[in-house]
Amino acid sequence: MSLRRCLLAGLTFGAAAPVAAQQLPSIPGYSPAASYAQRQLEQAAIAGPLASRAKTNSAELSKEPHVAGTAAQKRTADYVIAQMKAMGLETELRTYDVWLPHATEVKITRFGRDTQALDLVEPGIAGDKATQLPQYLTVNGSSGAGVGEGEVVFVNFGLIEDYATLDSLGVSVKGKVVLARYGRSFRGIKAREAEKRGAVAVLIYTDPLDDGFVAGDVYPEGPMRPLEGVQRGSVFNGAGDPLTPGIPSKPGVPRLKPEDTALPRIPVVPISAANAQRILDGVRGTDIPRGWQGGMALRYHVGPGPVTLRVEVRTDAATNGTKAIHNTLGYLRGSQFPEQYVYIGAHRDSWGPGAADNISGTVSVLEAAAALADMAKKGQRPKRTIVFATWDAEEWGLVGSSEYVEDDSLRLKKGAVAYLNQDVSAQGSSFGGGGSPSMRSTLRDVVKSVPDPKGRGSVYQAWRLTTGTRVDSLEPAMGDPGGGSDFAGFYNHLGIPTADWGFGGPAGTYHSAYDTFDWMERFGDPGFLYHAASGRIGAAFALRLANAEVLPYDYTEFAQTMRRYLTPVERGLTQKGWSTAPVKSIAAGITTLETAAKAWATARDAALAGGVVAAQTTAANTALLQVERSFARDTGLKSRPWYRTLIYASDVDNGYSSMVFPGVNEAIRYGTEADTNEEIADLVRRFEAAAKALDAARAALAAKPVPAKK
Repeated sequence: MSLRRCLLAGLTFGAAAPVAAQQLPSIPGYSPAASYAQRQLEQAAIAGPLASRAKTNSAELSKEPHVAGTAAQKRTADYVIAQMKAMGLETELRTYDVWLPHATEVKITRFGRDTQALDLVEPGIAGDKATQLPQYLTVNGSSGAGVGEGEVVFVNFGLIEDYATLDSLGVSVKGKVVLARYGRSFRGIKAREAEKRGAVAVLIYTDPLDDGFVAGDVYPEGPMRPLEGVQRGSVFNGAGDPLTPGIPSKPGVPRLKPEDTALPRIPVVPISAANAQRILDGVRGTDIPRGWQGGMALRYHVGPGPVTLRVEVRTDAATNGTKAIHNTLGYLRGSQFPEQYVYIGAHRDSWGPGAADNISGTVSVLEAAAALADMAKKGQRPKRTIVFATWDAEEWGLVGSSEYVEDDSLRLKKGAVAYLNQDVSAQGSSFGGGGSPSMRSTLRDVVKSVPDPKGRGSVYQAWRLTTGTRVDSLEPAMGDPGGGSDFAGFYNHLGIPTADWGFGGPAGTYHSAYDTFDWMERFGDPGFLYHAASGRIGAAFALRLANAEVLPYDYTEFAQTMRRYLTPVERGLTQKGWSTAPVKSIAAGITTLETAAKAWATARDAALAGGVVAAQTTAANTALLQVERSFARDTGLKSRPWYRTLIYASDVDNGYSSMVFPGVNEAIRYGTEADTNEEIADLVRRFEAAAKALDAARAALAAKPVPAKK
């Protein structure tokens, strides 16, 4: 997972109605006349999603735990396909065979003042039937199998800097069982760093200071995590099937051996805060550094020991390690440009019932699909093909979407216009969005027309209100596409523009057995108004991109956003004692792109106002598709070749946070000055190539149409 977070079911908007179409400005990429018609179409699309239908679909899809590779997860695929067929969409079930060993046994035995086998099961909640069903064992996905026994060392969040602090205290984790808190980095990085330092097992828990009773009332009285709640999740530091990197996991393809990959070798087990407390209660040794105290009612200590743990994990790797996963695809074929594609997708798998993560996203995609399919039945078919996707095995390392992107890479490189991602689309009422800077202005404009379910005007107006954005010249902050969700294959691997959005709020059930329909109905989205609202945004956004005469990317904002990233690069060079002069070349490359972008926007608007023919717009759009793809290097990042774009990637030492200009910044962090200057030169060339693509688009619109032969 993981990212962020409408009305009553019906077709009217009431007091929260958006501004009338004729009162809004022309849409970039549309002629003035087409803008008015398009806004009317978008209002029809916005009216389509229904909260009542969203509720029904959520209840059905989250009625049982459905971990990737299980029969229950296949049932969600069949359900989605059936819904899409009923809408009249063309459907496809795309299956891959991937490395997905499931845990078959997990035990933790505590030795110390007494010997105790810890109870690892999340207890059921009276009145919430889904919590009483059989659960996936509390083992992290892709954990190593085997036994690890040793004294306990508490490592705070298990960050690289936390280990540096332990080194300064003379504390080693070699031969120890590491206990770490969730947060501040991807769990796979925590496992990697512990194993690298010789730990024999890793336990990870969510401290109540972060999403438990310290933050609010716990479920079922409130939305936060009970002490017995457990956060599962993958510890694979990669994307796709780990045995078939870079190629689709189909029958007959060459596969690596698991031992030849970077998969963890030691047991990695998530535990509850209650069990963490039972362990920490007996840990002594070194006192904790300043800032390491959590929210439990005891004084934390680093150790080592005297508590000793035995951690045992068994999996089906030897007998059933490879499992089938299933992506669902629904196609609404374009009327004019069927070989150009707008994708809107969400992952369907979870670690439990998954009402928020990510049935909410799946339901929002289905609502967008239903709205646009209904319009197509009335003759209002989009010009480009819209693909409604639900992905499998995202929770194990973005597996389903990555395999699909690797499988269809040639078609995607040629014709994919954008990928719109829905990951935890409705878990509260506070809107957030992000993605490629080229897509942000379109997202902002779309949400100006979508009503806020709480009656605070439009979603855009409510967004400004909740973020405290009061200066008219400023916009609410938006997130960068560093990684961590299904946009990675499209954007980080191929350079296809992406956007994401959702509604968030207080929640402590992430990746637990308590992420249920009942929790959602009580706390996350009572009435399912925000599921519908997210679907409204998706329907209008997809239609905006699908019908555009000229694709409405905003490369002026893209360039201006890039300029903000220069100061950290300069600071990094200064800290190394290296010359900062090369930063000027990046700045010049950004200026080249911004100049081309402004000239392009002016030419585009003038051409659309004056009239253009299809041959001009087709040639311009072909050139526009190459702008962001220019930043995707075929050989990828030196640290991770699968990640190709040189604009954003997840931080290799954090996993969750975004790293901008990753080639350059990784060279500053790990390489030499010569390495860094080489990466800077390559990045500059790519800014120049992107500018040339914009110039080519401008030239295409300016070209005089060739008269048809008589």
